[in-house]
Amino acid sequence: MTQNVVVVGAQWGDEGKGKIVDWLTESVQGVVRFNGGHNAGHTLVINGKKTILRLIPSGIMHPHVICYIGNGAVVSPEALVKEIDELESNGVDADSRIRVSGHCPLILPYHVALDHARESALGDKKIGTTGRGIGPAYEDKVARRAIHVDDLLDPKVFAEKVERNCELVNFLLKNFYHSEPVDVNKMIDQVLALAPRIVGKICDVSHTLNTEMSAGKKFLFEGAQGTMLDIDHGTYPFVTSSNTVAGSASPGAGIGPQKLNYILGITKAYCTRVGSGPFPTELFDEVGKTLAKKGNEFGAVTGRPRRCGWFDGAALRRSVEWNGLSGLAVMKLDVLDGLETVRLGVGYEYKGKKLEVMPVGAEAVEQCKPIYEDFPGWKESTFGCTSWDKLPENAQKYLKRLSEVAGCPIAVVSTGPEREQTILLHDPFA
Repeated sequence: MTQNVVVVGAQWGDEGKGKIVDWLTESVQGVVRFNGGHNAGHTLVINGKKTILRLIPSGIMHPHVICYIGNGAVVSPEALVKEIDELESNGVDADSRIRVSGHCPLILPYHVALDHARESALGDKKIGTTGRGIGPAYEDKVARRAIHVDDLLDPKVFAEKVERNCELVNFLLKNFYHSEPVDVNKMIDQVLALAPRIVGKICDVSHTLNTEMSAGKKFLFEGAQGTMLDIDHGTYPFVTSSNTVAGSASPGAGIGPQKLNYILGITKAYCTRVGSGPFPTELFDEVGKTLAKKGNEFGAVTGRPRRCGWFDGAALRRSVEWNGLSGLAVMKLDVLDGLETVRLGVGYEYKGKKLEVMPVGAEAVEQCKPIYEDFPGWKESTFGCTSWDKLPENAQKYLKRLSEVAGCPIAVVSTGPEREQTILLHDPFA
């Protein structure tokens, strides 16, 4: 019997993790977010109603579940309070069921100011960040000058740390980026005004999880962004600022890796990417436009259009290796309905050689040309299908080959945004 499952994005993010986490949450007592910030956008559709979550774990829609934000995540006080209030206004009891690690670094307004100033200075070479201050907050963490959630407990200590950090930040904003400096006192007052809403949620997440696991409780660990955006392994420098692979659930929540029993990788039946960076299977034709329109490929948080392309098996092979995936959840199969031909990337041509896995780093990936296998499409609708046997034969063949190329079995196939529009081939908690 599996006790703990990690859910990670196996591509460039936006794969549909939110739906799968919500769907699996029925089996657990807690859901844990272990990386990233409110730059994630996890969309849930329940009884026809759409909910977009950013920082709060996707299990919040289940009233029996406690949601934890682990120390590997970065927390914007303003964004967290706003998200809680949005949920409460829609009838979701969120305020009483959220626990936050006191050791989460805070994202403060000066991080946002730095983020915008840097992207603006890069011009055409910008990374394509969401501008929410995530990167600068992680920089402070690594530079050992982070201000943590715990610091909100002592307004004097908090103010002193902010003032010290802003000496450097404002010097950079004024003298290097030629931008407006932040108003330090105003910022301190604004954040401390939100502190009472947050400090009551401070929790020793690591000890709590380990204690609850010893008592036999089950947990779901929810990653943000996607594997190919991992700071160490992704298409650097066009990556996010945290480790997005499954192994980061261990340090990001403070639990031993042996307690991570099953790793579920979420992948679309095709590929998308937001922001800048290489994308070997990207489509610029009518098929690409069709995928974008049918798949409603716009960022849940930013609204930015997603770049669309064929499924990339070489990238997913890497994802299987880096995450140690136990199984795949293949999302949005129905978006491929009606296409005459469906192409599946099986490798790359790179400097005259054939590669079976994506190389490391943006420069190398930029030079890769995809090698495709073509499959006949299917006219029948797969939307809402709940049984493998009812899928069109051509859709089954495509999915079987996708699994072979990835080197990982398919556990789940999603055929629509609702919870019940799902085909279960293997229960990760079995």
